[in-house]
Amino acid sequence: MPLVNPLSAEYNLETKELAEFFNETLGFCPNSVLTMQRRPAISKAFINLNKAVMANEGRVTSALKRMIAWVSSNATGCRYCQAHAIRAAERYGAEQEQLDNIWEYKTHPAFSEAERVVLDFSLLASQVPNAVDETIKKRLYEYWDEGEIVEMLGVISLFGYLNRWNDSMGTSIEDGAVASGNQYLGKYGWERGKHQ
Repeated sequence: MPLVNPLSAEYNLETKELAEFFNETLGFCPNSVLTMQRRPAISKAFINLNKAVMANEGRVTSALKRMIAWVSSNATGCRYCQAHAIRAAERYGAEQEQLDNIWEYKTHPAFSEAERVVLDFSLLASQVPNAVDETIKKRLYEYWDEGEIVEMLGVISLFGYLNRWNDSMGTSIEDGAVASGNQYLGKYGWERGKHQ
């Protein structure tokens, strides 16, 4: 049972209009946003930050951003965000082989070395205490420029917020996210957990 229940999508029309972004991303408005709208300034600010962070500015593709989000969410243990991130990766064109083998990104041939370093960066930046060091910096700069690294850390930071929000809130998970979680992550033990 969630700490605070989500409100109807009709509760705040400004939030509803902004949240149409999620119909493309996920196919539904997340319950996390519907809960945030109890304070509409928070829901609106979050949606606008999400749009800015997830905008496609170049080589850090929409699919890769969602895989960054998955690794970050996996590191923190938020099952709600794991399912949302893998669903969004699928909807944004991640290769089927990558979706099927996301847990093995470090060794699976479906992932390039450039993608591996990004996902390693996501893992290190999501740990507490933070584990980003000179080694990962050097590896990142072999493949990516500073603007791209800012984009990546934007995703990691956005999901740091979401992981804490949804795990603390016990946000009820939507059917579409459950289906994606079961399909791609279930074989590795993913389950709804507290997100009933």
